[in-house]
Amino acid sequence: MLQAFTPEQAATARFGQALERSFGAATERTKARAGLTAITIFLVFVSVVGVLWYGAQDVMSGAMTGGRLSQFVLYAVLAAAAVGGLSEVWGEVTQATGAAERLGELLQVQSQIRSPAHPKKLPEPPRGEIEFRGVSFAYPLRPETDAIEHVSFKVKSGERVAIVGPSGAGKTTIFALLLRFYDPATGKVEIDGIPVNEAALPELRARFALVPQETALFADTVAANIAYGAGEASRGEIVAAAKAAFAHDFIMALPLTYDTMLGENGVTLSSGQRQRIAIARAVLRNAPILLLDEATSALDSESETLVQRALDKIMEGRTTLVIAHRLTTVMRADRILVLDQGRLVEQGTHQSLMDRPGVYKRLAALQFAPDAAE
Repeated sequence: MLQAFTPEQAATARFGQALERSFGAATERTKARAGLTAITIFLVFVSVVGVLWYGAQDVMSGAMTGGRLSQFVLYAVLAAAAVGGLSEVWGEVTQATGAAERLGELLQVQSQIRSPAHPKKLPEPPRGEIEFRGVSFAYPLRPETDAIEHVSFKVKSGERVAIVGPSGAGKTTIFALLLRFYDPATGKVEIDGIPVNEAALPELRARFALVPQETALFADTVAANIAYGAGEASRGEIVAAAKAAFAHDFIMALPLTYDTMLGENGVTLSSGQRQRIAIARAVLRNAPILLLDEATSALDSESETLVQRALDKIMEGRTTLVIAHRLTTVMRADRILVLDQGRLVEQGTHQSLMDRPGVYKRLAALQFAPDAAE
């Protein structure tokens, strides 16, 4: 990135300034420690000389023996050595105090999103029904602008629903409210007839499996990344999930197969491989509601085909919400919700939406027939 955009001189200047500030701080710290060490050494010698001075007078007067004086000198040296180590200890204590204070501040932060004191139980077995009733929401950093406004819709059990719209229309906000990362300003979000703010957070979020646009992988084994969030999964269950996600073949080609260590965020894998690991993770979670957030947007055609096959397989028997900019991804959905500027402006099947003028038809024209859209 640095070489591609050629800001080397500006970056070098900023690095030099940061280095100078760091060097200045290190110099001041060294001076302070040197001063404290000098004072400590001075006090050590003063204490030893004082003991010898007064002890020698007592020895000469016969009030103290030479052996007793040697004991006092030894004690003085031991005490002085202990005091001399205080400069090092004080520096470490100061650093630890600063770090502990910052950690304490972080630990004291309380999330505003909590489980209620007396949560309602979600129905068992789960049905996977979703309902938004007049939901409006604005992000805390932009309270004056509603991300979504008076949105109402219902998703039946096992239904595949696609959410489309221009960037910033509020599509991802729908997912954030479903997972209760935020609470709506007005309206209700319900899962299987229970408002999400009245259910226990762990129980609520256990109803969802998420395949995000940017897959989060950890510097751990392939098996551990697939099993993340699924508790104590057996190797057989992990392999079955990988096969369902069409990931088993490329995993078996890795040096240690499922025990291969992935780099931070899976840097050793391609985009399509990382996405199939995320799909395997969702399969293993076996949740009744599947959330797909632009799951194929960054893939090439071959990878997209494999990922789409995997998604089609895991969507069977689950309620599925799909966010996608590529309309080819959502054409087979049972229903399409069209958002524009935070409002639900259209809904229907692909064909019904194409039969009337509107946002969806305009978006489709831009993708399938750009010249006609102009």
